[in-house]
Amino acid sequence: MTPANSPAPDSPLPTASELVRKARDFRLRMAVIDCETDAALDMTRDRHGRTVHADAAAAARAHRDKAAVEAYTTHLAPHAEALLDAARLALDDLPPARHLTGWRAVLDGLATSAAEIRRALDRPAAPGSPAERAQHAALWPHLTAWADHSPIASNLADQRDGRHHKAPLTDEEQQLWTDRARAAQIRGALELTESWYAADGQPITLAYLVEDDDSTVVALRGDPGVPGWQVIGHFAHEYEAGKALPAPVPPGVLRSDISRFNRPAPAPELSLQDLIRDVVEGHSAGDASNALLGAVQRGYAAGPMVRLQELLETTSQFASALETVQGRQIAARLSALGRQIEFLTREVEEAAEDLGATVAVLPPHRTPVLRTRPRPAVDTTPPAPPPRASTTARHR
Repeated sequence: MTPANSPAPDSPLPTASELVRKARDFRLRMAVIDCETDAALDMTRDRHGRTVHADAAAAARAHRDKAAVEAYTTHLAPHAEALLDAARLALDDLPPARHLTGWRAVLDGLATSAAEIRRALDRPAAPGSPAERAQHAALWPHLTAWADHSPIASNLADQRDGRHHKAPLTDEEQQLWTDRARAAQIRGALELTESWYAADGQPITLAYLVEDDDSTVVALRGDPGVPGWQVIGHFAHEYEAGKALPAPVPPGVLRSDISRFNRPAPAPELSLQDLIRDVVEGHSAGDASNALLGAVQRGYAAGPMVRLQELLETTSQFASALETVQGRQIAARLSALGRQIEFLTREVEEAAEDLGATVAVLPPHRTPVLRTRPRPAVDTTPPAPPPRASTTARHR
């Protein structure tokens, strides 16, 4: 394999926009690989998520690893270092902000992964050999690091391209528009539509300011839920606002160790439909009791009610992590709902145990009904169908 980690000596240096496009193409290809792999792995599992075809699952992952290496070689190998250099230059020019330390660590991690990938591409194993599969598997974490985190490098390089500019208002205009927007917020005529963070770490929110049946797009800096926010611009439409306002930076993550390309294997679980079917098809109180206990089961193969509580708790953490007044209020509501689900789960568990303790079966007079009716004799006339109600034809 010919090393493809640096451009030809006589080729012009790529622009920032070209570097960003190459990184985007790699991420798009990785997203396709991820979807294809998920579909292949689903074929190796039973309906509860347990892997039942281990060899096919291993083959799907090996194909995934090889395709990811090829995608990096095609799109990023010649440009990774240039992209990181452009991102570091842009990072040095930014004003101090809380997220810059984390971004610098991300760039350092991407540089380490790029070096590991470059060493492997310079010394490839024999095609199709077990050594090649092992080499590709070892590169998978580094490839997914680029797929997960290269948007930060791309955003920094893109900002250094100088395509985004602010159009600040004068102090007098800013105060006038801020007063109008606050008055509209009090009467419920300030409709928030979109929010992002600028490179300096300040939140920016677009909103429609409605006055006398007319609306204007305004941009707010700060948390709209607390006093102190200000209008930093007004525009005829959102497209104009996007061109004038500071560019959005990549949003944060709830948990720093999460990767869409390295999800843990799904835990086996029973769906509510399966549990309901078990009750309908059951005959004894124990059958119904076991279905209820399955819904409240805890641990690795947790039941739907326990998963619902986990969903509420995780969403509460997300709302709190937004670090806004409304986010904290919603987090408290979700946390309270989670406690209610926990109480309900314990009640269901007790009721299930009591039901199982009844040691009873359904009475025999609850006779099943045959789903197939006996066929009429050959010489009999089938019953006439019921008369159809006359309806008036409608013409459009």
